[in-house]
Amino acid sequence: MSKAILPAILLTLAAGAAQAQNVHVNPTNGFIAQAVKVPAGSETLYVSGITPDPVPGAPAATPFGDTKTQVISILTKIQGIMKAQGYELSDSVMMRVLLVGDPAKGGGMDFAGMMEGYNQFYGPLKNKPARITSQVAALVRPGMYAEIEVQAAKAPAK
Repeated sequence: MSKAILPAILLTLAAGAAQAQNVHVNPTNGFIAQAVKVPAGSETLYVSGITPDPVPGAPAATPFGDTKTQVISILTKIQGIMKAQGYELSDSVMMRVLLVGDPAKGGGMDFAGMMEGYNQFYGPLKNKPARITSQVAALVRPGMYAEIEVQAAKAPAK
């Protein structure tokens, strides 16, 4: 192999690696990806479980609002955390959503309310994260109905 060809090949490979993107497997364009493939060498960000802020003037029984309000509060915080680290919501590859049963819903999780809040942030995006949503018995403070953690990945900065 000529000495001139080797640098050209290496440059092409390096350019391709820098362009590597997450592959979101979502054939039906659903609310979540079935899977997300993250290329080797990607930068990753792990956002801890984030809980909602109290709603000023909310009743004592629901100091953080309903599930939809809490999810909006949480995703606003997550978006800010991600942006501060140079990430966008579209870089999300995995999300874990924990929901507490809502007494106003007979003790069941308010999945519809969670989805309304989620769709305000992720609905317009082409790339959705893989996700799990689970009901748990309780969270860290009474009246909290939601906690969300996110993992994000993107091509390394040059």
